[in-house]
Amino acid sequence: MVSRRIVLQFPHRLVDQPIVSNLVRKFDLEFNILKASVTPREEGLLVMELKGEKKAYEEGVAYLKDLGVTVQPLSQKIIRNMARCTHCGACVVICPTEALVLDIVSREVHFFETQCIGCELCIKACPTRAMEAHF
Repeated sequence: MVSRRIVLQFPHRLVDQPIVSNLVRKFDLEFNILKASVTPREEGLLVMELKGEKKAYEEGVAYLKDLGVTVQPLSQKIIRNMARCTHCGACVVICPTEALVLDIVSREVHFFETQCIGCELCIKACPTRAMEAHF
């Protein structure tokens, strides 16, 4: 079983095609959409986690490339700038994966990078801009 975070860029001719649905039906892959941006008649950008058996994953990615979809590994990493962090907890309540947790005893925010999916919600929520995206 493999699980990878990837970025898909769709040309305008493919924006309204059931491509992700085909990944599920034809290749038995699971997906989790992390971020999506679609401009009709222009382009589409999809950041997703794709999971399945290795052979099926490779066949699914080959299918995407054959269609003309650009497939790249997600290289974005969310980091916390400790010099800016005030441990206010604004990021904790918005984090969907509990990668940011408030320690009730010390009143400090802990960041577990391995649980982060790169959704960037913490960046928008942080009043001191301590959460940053690095590519």
